[in-house]
Order: sequence, then structure tokens, then C-alpha cells
Amino acid sequence: MNNQNYRIDWISVIIYFCLVSFGIANIYSSTYDENNTYLFNFNRPVGKQVLFFGVSLMSALFIIYSPTKFFERFSSLIYLIIILLLIGLFPFGSTISGARSWYVFGGVSLQPAEFAKIAVGLAVAKLLSEHQTNIKEFRSIGQVLFVILLPMLLILLQPDAGSVLVFGAFLFVLYREGLNHLYLYLIGGLIFLFILTLIAPIPFVYSALITFLIALFFISKKMNRKARFLPYFMVIFLSSAYVYSVDYIFNEIFEQRHRDRFNIVLGKEVDTQGIGYNLNQSKIAIGSGGWNGKGYLQGTQTKGGFVPEQHTDYIFSTVGEEWGFFGSALLVLLFTILILRILFRAEHQKNVFARVYAYSVASIFFIHFFINVGMSIGIVPTIGIPLPFISYGGSSLLAFTCLLFIYINLDAKRLNESNL
Repeated sequence: MNNQNYRIDWISVIIYFCLVSFGIANIYSSTYDENNTYLFNFNRPVGKQVLFFGVSLMSALFIIYSPTKFFERFSSLIYLIIILLLIGLFPFGSTISGARSWYVFGGVSLQPAEFAKIAVGLAVAKLLSEHQTNIKEFRSIGQVLFVILLPMLLILLQPDAGSVLVFGAFLFVLYREGLNHLYLYLIGGLIFLFILTLIAPIPFVYSALITFLIALFFISKKMNRKARFLPYFMVIFLSSAYVYSVDYIFNEIFEQRHRDRFNIVLGKEVDTQGIGYNLNQSKIAIGSGGWNGKGYLQGTQTKGGFVPEQHTDYIFSTVGEEWGFFGSALLVLLFTILILRILFRAEHQKNVFARVYAYSVASIFFIHFFINVGMSIGIVPTIGIPLPFISYGGSSLLAFTCLLFIYINLDAKRLNESNL
């Protein structure tokens, strides 16, 4: 075990402690009460976060000293347990903020969706390693997608659309393992057409789509004389049907709050007092921080409580106001180093299970980081997912800790293939 300790990714561990400590400091600031400044008051958000940090540390130690083979051997069981917990929410769960996503035990709440990311990461890693799945085969893609889509469906029914989007991170994992790049083009194209249809008249979208595909056909014809028009015609037909369905999806399936947030981000509506209030106040707070920030516990927007949900979804606005551009840049740098380091060490893995799981961890961190910061500065709609290790939330802190330290355990033994 001593040899394993020397191979532990201590840089990632140090970054973890830096991020969690910084998160607790900002939760304390965003919920600061002059009449109650005690850090370990477990009735306040910061006290609860400190308590869960202690639980997370114990979990991290348990994970580090667990046999590496445990996670591969029991990944299917872990996945099954999470699926059962997600199903159990419908009869036994508690509704918070409009979503039946929580189990509440006394004063402690637990959100299974946060742990579902770990379970899916382990299950996908096992599927791609143990069964030697060829991700280029349609049948294999179907098996992997089933593992990913099942918890997504259960979470969507709660409903918790924000948590569902995070599972898109596994697309990067599949691409690394050999998924045809055409699937990425397809998904990217569908997203682009969806957004374009929301901001432009449908006749313009049809014209642009047809012009692009016809031009692409003639370019392909010039490069390859065997190029046929029928596939392009089918793409035009299916794309046109998809464009026509966007209006129905947006108006009939999306909830009004989701439609409002999309319209605000896309510039179709300006609402600084209603649904757009949080975003507007967040941007004001971040912008007022300037280069150096107003100083810890000195943020006027933060102290005045002008940014709702500031210790959870909008925690980055506290960072921007009190720590300024330099503090925000440092936070971005820490996340960037952590994600790139995980990817770098994943590429040196000889074990497929460990490599796939490491890519899952890096991708999940990236999606959470990008969406949370993006919604705080107004480049993506507000969908309510936490900033890893920074936002308040016991379930998310514990889940992200387990997610990271399982990677650290697998990575620590990467040089000793016999242990894997």
C-alpha cells in the first residue's frame, strides 16, 4: 500500500482541497450573517457544507484504500442500486423546487441523480472493457446508449432537465473510444438547427439548409464522381421535418420557465425583473468586481442578497464580485489543470476500464464547469446545476468527491497492471 501512496495523483488531491476550501469560503460569504458568524453552525448552509466535507473526506479515504478491482467487479451492482434509487423516488421521494429528486431523512437530503453519474461512468467503463465492445458497431452503440439513457429518462421524469444534460458528457467518452465522428456532427447539427429555428424565420432556415446541402453535394461530386444525390435529399427531408418539429418541442414539451430562459439568452426577450432577474443580478455582481474584486465579505451585491440562489447555482457571481477577474481566472485555471491532468493520465492507462472511467470524470467536470459558469455570465440558459466542489450541496459535494477519488484509486495502480 505504501507504493500505491507514492503513485497517487497528489496534484489532483491538492486541487481538490483548494477547490473545496474556496467553495466553503464563498458559501460562508454568500450566506454571511453578522448575528451568526460561527462556521460550524449546522443549521446554516456553510455549517452543513463543512459537515458534508467531513463525510466526503471519510468516503475519500475509504475509496483510496479499497481494492481497485472492487470498482470494476461491482460496477454493475452499483449501477443497479442507483437505478432502483431513481425509481424509488416516485413513490418515496420528496419534492423540492418542483422536482421529485430527493430522499429526505430527518434534516438530511440526498439526491440520487448526483450519484448516477458515477454509476454510469463505472457501467460504461465495464461495458467497453470487459466485453471488448466495438463502439463502431451499431449494436454496441445501442448497448452503451441504453446504459446512459435509462437513468437520463428516470431523471427527466422527476423532472430535472439540468441533471439530464450532464449525461451528454459521455458523448466525449464514446468519441475517445472510437465513436464515428459523424455522430458528433449529427448531434452538433441538430443543436445548431434547434437554436437557429428559435431565432430565425422557418423559411430562412429551410433556405439556408437546402443551400448548404446542395453546395455540399456539388463539392462532394467534384471530389468523388460516385457521389449520389439521394442521401443528401434524405438529409434535407429529415432535417426539414426536424426543423418543423422544433416549434412543437419548444412550446409543448419545454416548461414555460425553460422557454423564458432560452428566449433571454437568445436575446428574444429582455426581462431584468422576472425570470431574467437572477441572471441580470449575477452579471452585475461579476462585472462590479473589476480586476481585483471588492474583497472577501465586501461584495455589496452579495451582502445585499440581490442574487438569488447565490450559494448554489450562482456561486460564481460571488467569486467574480469579491475576488474579481484574477480570482475568477485562478478558479478557471484550477479546473482546467484538474481536467487536463485527468485526461493526460488517462492516456497513460494500460487498463481500458480505468481509462474510460477517467475520461468520464474529466467530461463530467467539464460539462458542469462550462454550464454553471456559462449561465452565471449569460452565455447558456439557467438550468440549475452546481459548480463542482464550489456550490453548496451535500449530495453534490459527496458525489463529486467519490467521482474524483475513484479515478485517483484507479490511477494510483496504473503502473501495476496485475493489480487491475
